Amino acid sequence: MLLVVLFWAGNFTAAKIAFNGHLDPTAFTALRFVLASVVLWAIVRWAERPAPLPRGALWRLVVLGVIGNTIYQVCFMEGLQRTSATKSSLILAGMPALVTLTAGLLGIEPVTRMQRIAVLVATVGVVVVIRGRGGSIDDGFGTGEMLLLGAVFTWAVYTLLLRRWTLRMSALNLTAWTMYTGTPGLVLIGIPALRHTAWHAVSAGAWAGLLYSALLSLVAAYVLWNRGVAMLGAARTVVYNTVVPLVATVIAMVALHERPGMIHVVGGVLIVSGVLLTGRGPAAPEG
Repeated sequence: MLLVVLFWAGNFTAAKIAFNGHLDPTAFTALRFVLASVVLWAIVRWAERPAPLPRGALWRLVVLGVIGNTIYQVCFMEGLQRTSATKSSLILAGMPALVTLTAGLLGIEPVTRMQRIAVLVATVGVVVVIRGRGGSIDDGFGTGEMLLLGAVFTWAVYTLLLRRWTLRMSALNLTAWTMYTGTPGLVLIGIPALRHTAWHAVSAGAWAGLLYSALLSLVAAYVLWNRGVAMLGAARTVVYNTVVPLVATVIAMVALHERPGMIHVVGGVLIVSGVLLTGRGPAAPEG
């Protein structure tokens, strides 16, 4: 799980390095998902026996892939290009709190008073991070922050659909299929940028960032995450997510020379505290 934290935290900086190395975000994302899909397909074939999809699962997998990968990734990468890696990681850290609140409002899971307070704390933290200025991060609320908030809401919808729909598939196979169904849309969106990219100008650092983002942040992290859930349980593995913003900030400080202001530190503490508190409610009923 510590490797998962490292891979996901480093992805913010890896993507920024790729963008700075003349790879457009849509071209970067298209190449990233094509490569990751091929590698993940090989892993699934090696790890699990080929099996037909459950009846009626295909259309749901298409919806999940489009929402959780196509739309989410466009919002995430375009937002990351327009703001700092530090701020991006902190905004996305608020996702679990939003999922908890929305699941309660829709009656999918019970929400305790403590969890409502936790969501409020995390939300205040996100607002502080978005509006905060300080250090080398002087941009306030703009297009990048709006796109990242769109990514947060998109991932919440994806997660809630996963909880609502019962798909009798292994976690690894489910992850692979949502990647397969989300990749075509990303390729279509990325075609204009792929055609106009000056490939001779793409730096070695950009290619390294692409390989890191595809093979470590997507494939390796997903496989290790599924393994961690199987060995430790969902509740214990989710806690590791709260460490990602801290590690992402440290990596961005070293590699990108970003310097968060004290206001961002305060906002990050509120977000992490809120997310940790959301896990103190009752477990969701099985079924």
